[in-house]
Amino acid sequence: MVFAALANAIERAMNRLNGLPPIVSPQTRLVVLGSFPGQASLAQGQYYAHPRNLFWTIVSRALALPLVDAPYAQRIEALQRRGVGLWDVYASCEREGSLDQAIRQAQPNDLRQLTQMAPNLMAVAHNGAESARSMRLTDSLGVLAWRLPSTSPANASWSFERKLSAWQSAFMQAGIISP
Repeated sequence: MVFAALANAIERAMNRLNGLPPIVSPQTRLVVLGSFPGQASLAQGQYYAHPRNLFWTIVSRALALPLVDAPYAQRIEALQRRGVGLWDVYASCEREGSLDQAIRQAQPNDLRQLTQMAPNLMAVAHNGAESARSMRLTDSLGVLAWRLPSTSPANASWSFERKLSAWQSAFMQAGIISP
């Protein structure tokens, strides 16, 4: 019995996934918080790496920047120049596949660190419902917080134009883009 429990714990630890580090600087004014990177993102070590995820397309259109075909490092530089950071609400979890519904045993990131890492932080944009479950915490940071429609291909209930409009509105309210 003890051996089976130990073997199960070891197997779970071996299957535990670790997220990506925050992309946040003292100049960051808006942090986009996802839930946890999908398999493609973890494999490439890049936020929103799955080609069907609309994040880079939406952000590219919202910021009027050619990000979609740019190398990842250039995408990140462009976001940072605009005062946009990236992170996830979960530091690690167990999950089969990439769907948020499959996340188990999630260990949250310490989101309270955001105001220390980004002293100019004005807003947090939660990318989807799973991320938005942490809104009580981000609301307590004393900054604006929004639940935005997920850019994941699993979110087919919103049209591209409707998603883009919601993201543009958040970027405008945070002062990232002009009205």
